[in-house]
Amino acid sequence: MHIEDFRNYCMAKPGATEELPFDEDTLVFKVCGKMFALCSLSEYGKGIALKCDPEQAIILREQYPQVLPGYHMSKKHWNTVLPESGLPSDLILSLIDHSYTLVVAKLPKALKPV
Repeated sequence: MHIEDFRNYCMAKPGATEELPFDEDTLVFKVCGKMFALCSLSEYGKGIALKCDPEQAIILREQYPQVLPGYHMSKKHWNTVLPESGLPSDLILSLIDHSYTLVVAKLPKALKPV
């Protein structure tokens, strides 16, 4: 999956915003101020970080060598997915959906995007 496709898919999510809060290279996607995806602009191929249910994270890491524990993130709740490593695009899209859904589920009802 190319970085533009990744960005467009994340930005199409209701309430999604993008920021560079850490430095000029780390692109972060948020919903209501909570991160659901991030990547390096200069080293995109080294991975995108996506939130994941802890049990599913273990299964995904065992099933796909392109899914690793979250780099610089909680390894229990985040995976690093190698987007240019041959994983099917539909799998990456479903992992983005899962991350977004986990974050939205924790938001107060009044803040949840429509």
